[in-house]
Amino acid sequence: MEFDDDDDDYIKHLCASEYTNIELQISTKYYCLATTAALLKYVEFIQNMIFAPNSLKAEFRGCEHSTMIDSTTVKHLELLLNVKNPQNQHTLFKLLDYTKTPGGSRLLRSNLLQPPNNEETICLRQKAVMEFTEKGDVFYSMQTIISKFLDTGHIISVCVQIPKQETAKTADSKLNCVTMLKHVLELVPPLRDTLENCENELMKIYCKNLEDPSEALLDVARKTYSELIDDLHNIVTNLADQYKLPLRATYNSLRGFHIQMITTANSSDTLPPVFIKITKQKNKLNFTTMDLIQLNERIKESLDQVYKLTNGVITKLMTSIHGHISCMYSLADVVSMLDLLLSLAHAASISSYVCPEFTDTLAIKQGFHPILQKITPDTVVPNDTYASEHSNFVVITGPNMAGKSTYLRQVALLQIMAQIGSFVPAQYASFRITDQIFTRLGSDDDMESNSSTFTLEMKESNYILQNITDNSLVIIDELGRGTSAEEGIGLCWAISENLLKTKAFIFFVTHFKQLTNLKRNYPNVVNNFFEVQRTFNASANHEKVSYSHILSKGITPETHYGLMLAEMSAIPSSITEDAKQIVQKLEKLKQWKETHNPILMKEHAVFNLATRLIQVAKNSRMDDYSLRVYLRSLQKAYLAEMQKINELSMLVESTDKEE
Repeated sequence: MEFDDDDDDYIKHLCASEYTNIELQISTKYYCLATTAALLKYVEFIQNMIFAPNSLKAEFRGCEHSTMIDSTTVKHLELLLNVKNPQNQHTLFKLLDYTKTPGGSRLLRSNLLQPPNNEETICLRQKAVMEFTEKGDVFYSMQTIISKFLDTGHIISVCVQIPKQETAKTADSKLNCVTMLKHVLELVPPLRDTLENCENELMKIYCKNLEDPSEALLDVARKTYSELIDDLHNIVTNLADQYKLPLRATYNSLRGFHIQMITTANSSDTLPPVFIKITKQKNKLNFTTMDLIQLNERIKESLDQVYKLTNGVITKLMTSIHGHISCMYSLADVVSMLDLLLSLAHAASISSYVCPEFTDTLAIKQGFHPILQKITPDTVVPNDTYASEHSNFVVITGPNMAGKSTYLRQVALLQIMAQIGSFVPAQYASFRITDQIFTRLGSDDDMESNSSTFTLEMKESNYILQNITDNSLVIIDELGRGTSAEEGIGLCWAISENLLKTKAFIFFVTHFKQLTNLKRNYPNVVNNFFEVQRTFNASANHEKVSYSHILSKGITPETHYGLMLAEMSAIPSSITEDAKQIVQKLEKLKQWKETHNPILMKEHAVFNLATRLIQVAKNSRMDDYSLRVYLRSLQKAYLAEMQKINELSMLVESTDKEE
């Protein structure tokens, strides 16, 4: 069944509104969408069941025992492809890819997209990588053997396929397959011997899996063919002796076997009549004889017979292999996994990575962004990372270019590296195994789905809210930039409060400093910021700003860092000075409005009046006359205060209109 946009709309039409955000996750999964559409159409047309619109719950679940990473996160983290330049090698895949076989490379790729989340599996891999890094002789011996393996998966594919029609091409394919299979099987004994020298449990398991498939001898009689070839060479030799000519036997696919003679400037092109079908090509004469033509036919018949017999033997051999194909699958799995582990060991040994632990806490001491460390090892700045069940929501503030987005990607990349069994660039690292990794990064419009920046932000945020679990890792960068500041703050606060209901580890980068006030209501919120160093240049009469890229505890003390960046750019100083004055006026006006808020002032006036009335009702010992006088005074004071507040309210409204 061919999948098209109509099928996509059909699935969206059936999904309940709460689950329509699934399109963000499966929009790039063609086969997943195609099979889902095919199943739904089968139910509709074959089983005559029609679902009501917006009635189905739709969820996407990754492979069991693996961490789910959606396609948007794969793109943002540059796991496989560099976003700015697809030809660039600066991706996590290229960083770790020292594989020697196609199967190993494919396995590394699939592991980055779906890291294991089974702690036992990960720890077994770590022990294997550790042994390879500590035992250089085992590492190099294993790598040498693995590099000689051909594409075992392709060999298995040819072995299990049965052609609809036997042709010379299929026969040649089978012959090549058997030749490659023989080469692969010859590598099994030395590979098993090397594995026996390993001490970790995973290598012992692989050693047991390397059973030899049943051997078969390919023994086809080629005696007749060999004799005919010998006869042909004898005929050519006799003709050369008889006519005193420099003749030699040659072959091409067009003429078959024939005679060739190289001519010189003094030699004659005239040949005895026994030679026929003469052609000249530069300084070469090609010809044949009747005896040679007849012999060619016999050779062709003999060769066809040899091919036929050989194909029969190979087919019989490949049929016998089918009974032992599970061994070949095991071999392919073992070779691919060993190649992956050797690749991780190679990456760890050349970069001084450390073996991470797995606990209930995310704790990284002096961790590096793995790709930046590879590109600029001398300038990249390490940072600590911490999150636990009681400190699971980290708010990060700081000016642009301070390193906030890079830090977020660093956390996610190190988590993925740890879960595939790799060592990580840090002094110490402890991770909590996560079941899902969510990201909300970037501010690009989505042209494919006709979504603006803000629409895309809301779709991705809704997807996170719908699918987050207590074991998820969430990184959010600059949410709310696609709308006004007031709406952005409100949405960020509301979304944060919903995320705080879970035990997921959440790293939230924002320019809205108001979000740091979440700490007052939620003790599991942690405020961090990136430091900026300022120095005054007296000769140039301006302040110099340098970014330390160091993460510290607390809230950034920096204000107006947009203006700060503007001053560092080529914008004229007159404009930035005007901007500063405008900002100062706006801040004073905002502060004045906050202290002269008519609504709050009315509430305070009512509260004060009510408090005094309650006190009088409970504790007053005044006579009736004195009480009336006092109440009238309260009324007069209250009405006067409300009059002032109303006048102030009109003033505020006029100011707002002027703005």
